[in-house]
Amino acid sequence: MSNNLEQKIDEILSRGVAEVIDKADLRKELLSGKKLRIKLGIDPTSPNLHLGRAITLWKMKDLEDLGHQIVLIFGDATGVIGDTSDKDSERPMLQEETVKKNLETYKEQVAKIINIKKAEVHFNSEWLAKLGYNEIGEHADQFSLAEFSARENIRERLKAGKRVSLREVLYPLMQGYDSVAIKADVEIGGTDQRFNLLAGRNLQKHFGQKQQNIIMVNLIEGTDGRKMSSSWGNTINLTDEPNDMFGKVMSITDDLIIKYFIHCTRVPMKRIKEIENQIKSEKINPRDAKLELAFEIVKIYHGENKAQKAKDYFINTFFGYNTS
Repeated sequence: MSNNLEQKIDEILSRGVAEVIDKADLRKELLSGKKLRIKLGIDPTSPNLHLGRAITLWKMKDLEDLGHQIVLIFGDATGVIGDTSDKDSERPMLQEETVKKNLETYKEQVAKIINIKKAEVHFNSEWLAKLGYNEIGEHADQFSLAEFSARENIRERLKAGKRVSLREVLYPLMQGYDSVAIKADVEIGGTDQRFNLLAGRNLQKHFGQKQQNIIMVNLIEGTDGRKMSSSWGNTINLTDEPNDMFGKVMSITDDLIIKYFIHCTRVPMKRIKEIENQIKSEKINPRDAKLELAFEIVKIYHGENKAQKAKDYFINTFFGYNTS
């Protein structure tokens, strides 16, 4: 076993990662050479993917580069129901037409990060639309209402007397059954998805499958300091034009520079540590570190030439001098 592979695996399981379940088992499987089925579900709740949602895609890309099978699920069924894992109020149901409209360019956006031609792509209506009350009842029997209501955001809403619809209870069952349907070995999601990710393990056990391992990645803040979310309009979208993308990155607070480097780029960790130390020791101005960050992010989605032009434009516009 090469030290290089071990180092790559250790970084995958640590960079931008909040929790891994079961870490020892997953590391063993990754080192075994077995080709694993890596699951990521994306709900089309808005037309644009943003840097926050791309964090899971980067983790998929890391595992894709090791030769594992990427299984991408577009949630055309779950998107209609709506996930309230990160919400302090009920998410309204989306119309099917809205979901279809939002999905139009998702493959193109995802392809900015992963090799979509090698990925196995599904829409979860393929299996969820076929389920009847008998099957849904069987799935629901694996969970208690107490478990659902113990989730922090649900608990707080109930405490405040806010409405929690029974529809919201269905969402974790749907995401969990996705794992059964595609026989996932690993599922990737944000920390706000913990209950839903564990639901997949529970349902896999019920159906006699090996329980998936889970990689939970951190969430990032948007341009206003709150969690990046399309609902709040604080996103940096993968489809943003180079100048807009560059400017938005430059607008984040200085304390987010290193977090963005870790989660939103694949700049080597050694270089990120150097930048962090330089900022702390005041050897560089945070503004200069942010210029490097914005350049790296724009380069990923638009190429080096456009990234340089966006950098030159920003410097000329806001600093008042020309770099050419």
